Amino acid sequence: MASPSSSLATRRPDLASFFEFDLEMDAQGFIATEVFPVVDVQSNAGNFGKLPIEQLLQERDTARAPGGGYSRGKWKFDPVTYVTQENGAEEPIDDNDSEAYRDYFDVELISTARAFSAVLRNAEKRVADAVFNTTTWSGSALTTAITNEWDDFVNAVPITDVEAAVQKIYDNSGLWANALVINKKVFRNLRNCETIIERINSAGAGSPSKPSDVTKEMLKAVFDLDYIIVAGASRNSAKEGQSATPTQIWSGEYAMVCKVSTSVNMADPCIGRTFHWSKDGSRIGGTVETYRDETVRGDVVRVRHQTGEQVLYPEAGHLLSNVTT
Repeated sequence: MASPSSSLATRRPDLASFFEFDLEMDAQGFIATEVFPVVDVQSNAGNFGKLPIEQLLQERDTARAPGGGYSRGKWKFDPVTYVTQENGAEEPIDDNDSEAYRDYFDVELISTARAFSAVLRNAEKRVADAVFNTTTWSGSALTTAITNEWDDFVNAVPITDVEAAVQKIYDNSGLWANALVINKKVFRNLRNCETIIERINSAGAGSPSKPSDVTKEMLKAVFDLDYIIVAGASRNSAKEGQSATPTQIWSGEYAMVCKVSTSVNMADPCIGRTFHWSKDGSRIGGTVETYRDETVRGDVVRVRHQTGEQVLYPEAGHLLSNVTT
């Protein structure tokens, strides 16, 4: 059956207000837009110029002789394309169910939450698959299999592992990494590593008596990074109808040391970005709409957005594997 056109759907910002994207992202551990910050684009697909890594720190003669001219830059941009894809999810709200459960919970809000969750979870997986990717990050310059896994609390040397990755990023690109991207399990393992505890104690940042005393702020200081980005979202990897198989969207096998950006300036080099096209009513995280469907005798709530997630500078990251046993 053909779906209704968007003109028949009603925008529902009142429902979106109950599930603000930032709050939902924070509550469930969604980190996609921290790793790949959002840039709004004017077309659903297009081209842009990317400054090659070799030109980021290009030197040139700046001396000027009396009566002479100044050195002029001759920048060459590499052409890069992007494509956005609309993603969305719908939840039918049966009139009978809505009336039957009215005194217990708001079916419309529950349905909106479920649709939001589906859209956000898939966006998260697209970024996780792009970042924890051994095809994009291959070879010794871009990836390292660490020797002692970070759940080997006595022998693990995560500070050494991360610092080696930071140095390789600088050697490859002239950029200093500012972030460590890990999942919640890896974060909890790091809090138990003896070298982490010793560094915190020696720095006078406190004397954690238990793992929960170790905060992300402490780990920032330990690793000398601006951001410790911890993913907490999970997904059910089992097929529909089978028993649930909860799986972390960001694998515990990997950790990414990288340069991320907090700017919408495309001249700011970073590991990747999320291109967002809003001309068709999309908003990052999801636009909420409802429409009537008499074939199910109920209303349908829809959440949709249109994005394209893309790695821009592989050299701005170094992938660590073998992080967890």
